[in-house]
Amino acid sequence: MRHLITFRCVLQDGEGPQTLCELCLAQVCSRLDALCRKRADGSMSLIWAPLLPQELSDQLLQKMTTRGMLNDTTVGIFRNSEKLRLRSASIRHCKVSAKAFRLALCPHRLLELDASWVPGGLTGADVISGLASNPDCSTSLQVLALNGLSLNLGSPEEDGGVRVGFSFLQGLKTIHLVDTDLTDDILEDICSLPRLETLDISCSSVSDVNALLKCKNTLRSLIAHRLSRLHMSPVRLLYIFAQLHALRHLDFSNNHFTNDDSESRVDGDETVRQLLEAGPQILPSLVSLDISGRKTINDSALGGFVESRSGLVFLGLLATGLSSSPVLSSHENLKVTGEANEKQLCEALRRYRERECFVKEALIHLYRLTTDTDKPQPDMLKLVVEAMQSHPESPHVHLLATACVFNLTTRDLAEVMPVRLMSSMVTQLLHAMATFPDIQQVQSNCLMALCNDYLLQNVPFDRYSAAVLVIKWLSNHEEPTLERVAVAVVSILVAKISIEETALLSNDVSFMKQLLTVVQQKAMLGVVDPTLKFALSALWNLTDETPAAARNFIECQGLELYKEVLESYYSETTIQQKVLGLLNNVAEVEELQSDLMDEDLLEHILSLLQGPQMVVGVRYFAGGILAQLASRAGAWTLDHELRSTVLEQLHESILTWPHLEQEMVSYRSFRPFCPLLQTCQPPGVQLWAVWAIHLVCRQNASYYIQMLTKEGLMELLRALDAHPDTHSDVKRVSQRIMLMVQEQQTSCEATDSQTEPGKS
Repeated sequence: MRHLITFRCVLQDGEGPQTLCELCLAQVCSRLDALCRKRADGSMSLIWAPLLPQELSDQLLQKMTTRGMLNDTTVGIFRNSEKLRLRSASIRHCKVSAKAFRLALCPHRLLELDASWVPGGLTGADVISGLASNPDCSTSLQVLALNGLSLNLGSPEEDGGVRVGFSFLQGLKTIHLVDTDLTDDILEDICSLPRLETLDISCSSVSDVNALLKCKNTLRSLIAHRLSRLHMSPVRLLYIFAQLHALRHLDFSNNHFTNDDSESRVDGDETVRQLLEAGPQILPSLVSLDISGRKTINDSALGGFVESRSGLVFLGLLATGLSSSPVLSSHENLKVTGEANEKQLCEALRRYRERECFVKEALIHLYRLTTDTDKPQPDMLKLVVEAMQSHPESPHVHLLATACVFNLTTRDLAEVMPVRLMSSMVTQLLHAMATFPDIQQVQSNCLMALCNDYLLQNVPFDRYSAAVLVIKWLSNHEEPTLERVAVAVVSILVAKISIEETALLSNDVSFMKQLLTVVQQKAMLGVVDPTLKFALSALWNLTDETPAAARNFIECQGLELYKEVLESYYSETTIQQKVLGLLNNVAEVEELQSDLMDEDLLEHILSLLQGPQMVVGVRYFAGGILAQLASRAGAWTLDHELRSTVLEQLHESILTWPHLEQEMVSYRSFRPFCPLLQTCQPPGVQLWAVWAIHLVCRQNASYYIQMLTKEGLMELLRALDAHPDTHSDVKRVSQRIMLMVQEQQTSCEATDSQTEPGKS
């Protein structure tokens, strides 16, 4: 038996269902071990490899990458380059060695490769030499990303007497080298490529960009964010920019949070100022300029630049103080990153997803703008979640992002968000709780965001892990407000997890101890508050059909505590119901029934069964305990006259119970009722069981009638009805149940007969 928590079904996901292709790829990923055999070197090979469409091979690799399952072992399936042909390959953040990379990916005729942030020693030199080993790849590759890698090209690596460098990849059009040890010499090599169009050298080690003049006629996009080691005069920099005749996109932004490059920043700001004031004769094709983080630019220079560039489509102005400039209001089609409004902030989160400094800046302002929002903004929430995903180890990003998440999903806002988005959001909240256990504000933000009934009830996520994280927080903190939130979250989570997961929780006695501690603290003060009620509900649900949890409850002195609560909260019917509900679960475990054989306890429960002031719920749960204990005459260790009184009063009390319309309790199964429905049982025991079944069947007929049939209880009810010694009161309720089952089946048959074949 468990505490009933009403929930609403989610009928539609705003993002739509997954495609058949996505579902199939997910299945392949989840069953990869079964689909593969191991080679001698430990790598995987598909047992049977169909000739996949090229795009499907790319998607399979991408799915494995995003799931974090790509490594030296699994990447082996792509050694079969004839059946699994790759064109666009990403091993981003995946631990793939140089050898595995060369064997699995280099034989393919790649058009694009993203090897950014690969841990474990893979270098840019490994990637380039591997690609150059395939003549097809050396000419076909157009896009290469090596962000975060050590290029390791300082000492020449010989291949037939020729240095292996970027110039071997003659087909390259786009190169990303963010946060690398890029040197001036390597930049010279790169700029000699005949088709180079896009170059990202952000946060690299270059000190001189004169090499850009070598590609002045082809380079269309230059991204040079935070070049802290750049040592060139503003005049020289401006001259070089002016020579890039084909350039349409220039990013010369800077990280304004750091002070280690102040001199370089000032020089950079001066270069930007001169560029803004130079007029359209310099970089005449420019349509996009990003100067975010450049704080010394004045408003007049910006105004003149915007007015003289009719083709401008984007301006990066975050952390410049210029995003509220009046000149921007007259250019509505101009996209801007800044902090003046939500549109600018969303543009910043979208464009700067991988730049922690700008993500933090945008989130600071976004939090302020969304503090009192009452408008659902799923697109904004998605950007915040993506920011958390892009910076999984950043406490600053998660501190701000979790606060924004709470603002964007509080009250009823969560109910209109796409379910898949909400699922991703919860996953990130749980990641934050696990990753930053010592940052109190992150924990607080996550708990407040999770404490949402709709989210906990309807959104799919790992509820077991969530329960473990929240109870762990409870055991390490003492804050009354957040304690109430945490206990509320645990209460709902425990009600939603499976029996198997509940059993896993029960293996950790600390879970039970922590909840009992909350109850004890509240009971000592004699208060009735939500924290106490949630803790009692959580314990009730934790012991539902989980003998191990019920045993832990006894071993942790929970029974003694609950006896005190029953006596001290005699007039609080809500508390009484929750306490009796858990004792029902204990009474269902035969080996623990002896622990309940306490005359004072049973006398008290009997008084609750008989008490005229008690609501039906209290009587019902009191009756359940007494029915379970009285059902085993051989195990009854107390006075037999007391058992006779219990059975007599149980029967008489049930006859006075009115029909209940509200839902009061839910059952995972009817297994605990089977012993009570045997024909040899006393009428009072049988009557409580059939009354309980009838109650829940009336309130949720389709669910419980199916359970009755599936678990074989209909045979027990028929046997009761047919047995000559069955009491007429029991027969009457039993017949009502069987009639309900018959009506339900007739209704289903009628519905089926009205449905045309093939149109169900």
